[in-house]
Amino acid sequence: MARARAVIFDFDGTLVDTMSGFADIAADVMHRRHGLDRAHARNEYLRTSGLPFRQQLELIAPGDLRNDEAAEEFEATKQEGFFSERFDEDVKAALRGLRHKGLRVVVSSNNFQELVDRFVAREEDVQFDLVLGARPDFFKGTDHFKHVRDVLGLRDEEMIFVGDSLKDGEKALDSHIRFVARTGTFTAADFQRRFPGVPTVDRLTSLLDIVE
Repeated sequence: MARARAVIFDFDGTLVDTMSGFADIAADVMHRRHGLDRAHARNEYLRTSGLPFRQQLELIAPGDLRNDEAAEEFEATKQEGFFSERFDEDVKAALRGLRHKGLRVVVSSNNFQELVDRFVAREEDVQFDLVLGARPDFFKGTDHFKHVRDVLGLRDEEMIFVGDSLKDGEKALDSHIRFVARTGTFTAADFQRRFPGVPTVDRLTSLLDIVE
């Protein structure tokens, strides 16, 4: 197996602890817009996490004409909570350690590009080689992985994707990229049932013992 040269990080739930708050907002929106039970809606949001919320809605309520307005409300409402978060010391130590090992570090998020750029710009002591967010026809998964390959001159086997959702694992494996699961949104057991043998970490600094 080729030596890793870059670690690509999902953002929400992986680098920043936003998923619980986002799930609450999504549940409230789907309760009011679609009439879904809040607990059920929250579980469905987490089950389909790793996709843009508009795509999640299409899985939860296929073809529902209320989906566009629900997605717009969610995206507008979540921003206050999003910008109240910061990278914690574990995240900062992991990023510093990976760079010290000579690896490139990349953000890959389905949050809008301008929001991720604003968040990262506040973190003056954290450096990324690329910060990739969502914009038209450019999303986490195949689009971002191809961009990383092209810009950084890497092969698939030289990249590792770290994410907190089952969808993140699917995106990595579909693109033949190694995956490391960050627990929190899902448990280690959840990931092992879906991806037997996949490495899991509770803290990102544990990556320093995995990535060589």
